[in-house]
Amino acid sequence: MEPWLKKDPKTNKLIPGQPLIYERANGVVYAKYRDPPHNNIPRWVIGGDPGAVARAQGRLLDYSEWLALCDLVDDNPTLKKQMDQLITTYYIIKDDK
Repeated sequence: MEPWLKKDPKTNKLIPGQPLIYERANGVVYAKYRDPPHNNIPRWVIGGDPGAVARAQGRLLDYSEWLALCDLVDDNPTLKKQMDQLITTYYIIKDDK
């Protein structure tokens, strides 16, 4: 099961027989329970535009934005230098964990 597809915080499964409300905000589709006492459970992401979903989950970029950034590196020496520094920093941090 996808980690972003949370339902009941105790079991991480949908509660049988409970109606849902679907909301769309900023390109992201959310679900939440309609009726008490389950309507106290926070809404969760169920889909939407990949870029919007990535941002809703706290990510800086979605995969297509990352690929576009990588394409720009070829034509921009300043960006290339920054990307090289980023990659070096990433490997240093990754190896430390």
